[in-house]
Amino acid sequence: MALFKFTKAMLEGKSIDVYNFGKMKRDFTYIDDIAEAIIRLQDVIPEKKPQWAVETGSPATSSAPYRVYNIGNSSPVELMDYINALEEALGIEANKNMMPLQPGDVLETSADTKALYDVIGFKPETSVKEGVKNFVEWYRNFYKV
Repeated sequence: MALFKFTKAMLEGKSIDVYNFGKMKRDFTYIDDIAEAIIRLQDVIPEKKPQWAVETGSPATSSAPYRVYNIGNSSPVELMDYINALEEALGIEANKNMMPLQPGDVLETSADTKALYDVIGFKPETSVKEGVKNFVEWYRNFYKV
């Protein structure tokens, strides 16, 4: 979401809002890594848990055979490193509107992908620099800019 928004703004000569003055970390995951994980998961059929019972189950569980997996890079990146990768890929320096932390925002987020790796033996590893470069190539081609 931020990548698309930042790219569009930068190409239009507009400023980008950088919260907490850029002192945040996010787990950026490249779309090809997400697609690869989903493709590998399609053959992993969850089984019903025989020990599950209404009386002992929690609202977060069910007798239905399903599993939830986090798909992410598990390597939080500094927001400013992300912006620097975008500036490099675009060949444009961003006009940054440095802002304070928004109420309710968190300083660092990251996906716990251990369960995903245990099931399919795959961990997304595309670097931010490579992923941003690939995105910018796609964006320029798709939008003819």
